[in-house]
Amino acid sequence: MNITSKARKALQQLRAHAIRTTVAITLAACTYAATAADIVVGQVAPLSGVLASTGRDMVLGARVYFDHVNANGGIHGNRINHVVLDDGYKVDETVRLTQELIDQRQAVALIGFAGTANVGEVLKQGILEKGRIALVAPYTGGEALRKAENRNIFHIRAGYADEAEHMVDHLVTVGVRKIAVFHQNDGFGEAGRKGVEEALAKRDLKLAAVATYERNTDDVKAAIETIRKADVGAVIMVSVNQSTAAFTKGYREAGGAAQLLNISVVDAGQLVKLSSPSAMHGLGISQVMPFPYSDTLPITREFKRLFAKHGGPDATISYTNFEEFIGAKVLVEALRRAGPNPSSEKVLRALETISNYDVGGFTVSFSASNRVGSRYVEVTVIGRNGTLLR
Repeated sequence: MNITSKARKALQQLRAHAIRTTVAITLAACTYAATAADIVVGQVAPLSGVLASTGRDMVLGARVYFDHVNANGGIHGNRINHVVLDDGYKVDETVRLTQELIDQRQAVALIGFAGTANVGEVLKQGILEKGRIALVAPYTGGEALRKAENRNIFHIRAGYADEAEHMVDHLVTVGVRKIAVFHQNDGFGEAGRKGVEEALAKRDLKLAAVATYERNTDDVKAAIETIRKADVGAVIMVSVNQSTAAFTKGYREAGGAAQLLNISVVDAGQLVKLSSPSAMHGLGISQVMPFPYSDTLPITREFKRLFAKHGGPDATISYTNFEEFIGAKVLVEALRRAGPNPSSEKVLRALETISNYDVGGFTVSFSASNRVGSRYVEVTVIGRNGTLLR
């Protein structure tokens, strides 16, 4: 077919336009990838199993703050990609998924894992150290995790020993000297029991009784009978939502009259859902964060405002999601200080510079030699209608 010079010129122009368009589209895609590069923050949480409600709250609190940051331009122009994996509160899964976040997802920081035994095994295997990555705001107060040599973990909560000291001091002050411990039979429970034992020893006292239950169960019948027979004045519980609800309800129904207190890993709202307001009435819970339902502090006002915007229509405020919200805020500050295109090592070093950081009426302080950012503790009580009282 003969093509005139005019037609040939038009065809060449069309081809050139097509090439320019293809190049423009390709460059646009590359520009998008560069300007919208994700900062991957990884989280392993128990979204299934007996700790699922806690895990969901942990993820929600962090996500609310990350969504707020992304909606306001991200960090140095880059958005946070909050990658969450479910470990079912199983230690081997926590280990496997942590390695996945580092090796496959290229996380530059980790946030909010749950379980003393879970985090302890991650530490034991040297995964954080080898990955040169920080874990911020783990949902555990185990003292073994808070030792100075564990340089890759940054705690924003008080330890179980701090909580035990506070509760034992209160009990002894009001004349209760016969104290029992009910705890989960693993590293988490043992850490809490040890804290109570140490607090009692300071006052020349010993535990009057100890009863346990197995991890990932709520079979507490034997524990109820052991403690009921001991006729103690108070029981300090180191247990999670389902087992705490089962023990409290069963112990009261069996005629137990001791004062009951639990460390901070339980949520009052979940306990009431699992039993009833009357069954949980009077249960004391130590807390390691400020009261999130009040408007007294700037941080609680900010939390409630952002929670209403990003939390979802059915979400409810809890100490757990408030704690991880604060953890996310601390981590975001470190990411900002780490500069554009942060590496895991830069983030770790930046966390060390967060000294006396006031998030809004609650202070977190780290350093090159300190990874315990707060020792704040107070005790709350579940009221007659199931609400939490200070």
